[in-house]
Amino acid sequence: MKRDEALGHFAAIFCILVWGLTFISTKILLRDFAPFQILFIRFLIGWLALWAAAPKKISTNNKKDLLLFAGAGFSGVTLYFLLENVALTVSFASNVGVIVTVAPFFTGLLAWKFLASEKPASNFFIGFVVAIIGIAMISFNGASFKMSPFGDLLALLAALSWAIYSILTRKLAAPGRGSLATTRAIFFWGLVFMLPVILYEGINLEAEKLFKPVNALNMLFLGLLASALCFAAWTFSLKSLGAVKTSAYIYLVPVVTVFAAALVLHEPITRLSAGGALLTITGLVLAESRFPVSKKQA
Repeated sequence: MKRDEALGHFAAIFCILVWGLTFISTKILLRDFAPFQILFIRFLIGWLALWAAAPKKISTNNKKDLLLFAGAGFSGVTLYFLLENVALTVSFASNVGVIVTVAPFFTGLLAWKFLASEKPASNFFIGFVVAIIGIAMISFNGASFKMSPFGDLLALLAALSWAIYSILTRKLAAPGRGSLATTRAIFFWGLVFMLPVILYEGINLEAEKLFKPVNALNMLFLGLLASALCFAAWTFSLKSLGAVKTSAYIYLVPVVTVFAAALVLHEPITRLSAGGALLTITGLVLAESRFPVSKKQA
């Protein structure tokens, strides 16, 4: 395994570990802030941090690159999180938890069509089935499945939106273009597309709540670590491993959440959730194995 590929796997695992913990910070912040307020502030902090770390103007070859940046910002920052947040308000959290992890499957299908160098093998789809069964065991944990057509559709669209983001970001991974600068440009467009919602709903922040130590620390965690650092690391993984192999790591988010909930919130790990975690990891291994990644740039 080459150095960049090994680092790509490490970066993806790091992102998943952090993203699996974000639900705790978000849950704390929801006591004082609306979901969209949290979304806007975390990505504004992330953009400022990336701008400070990589202030140099990013190189773009043509108008096509500009459209790719705008598309990635809209699909992966604005649309994905808005769809997921609304889905959580009108559907069941267990449903959304399962449905959004379909993103790697959509990524594989889109890569088949739009990335000439990434053609998913049969083991990728076998791994998807195994992982989804495991994730369903974790999310429902013995509870009966209840349909919420509108909310479940929004969650499915969120998964598709993340897949589109992965494909667009993979196409932006040009030689010599740093992950920090690429992510900064994507965040900028994500914030731009949030402006209409801000103008419609208003941000209405209260300084007393924002600078409360527990809120400030959780905002910084979401903005600096979960947004700026993790999105940049994810961009690096997409460049090093490809969109399909990187996206498969999304299967691990519910697994991390289960163990985080046990450690932080003292929620018990049942036999069903433990078995689901094992199946999910097995599915990831199947999806990652024997998948050749071409050196050819998509």
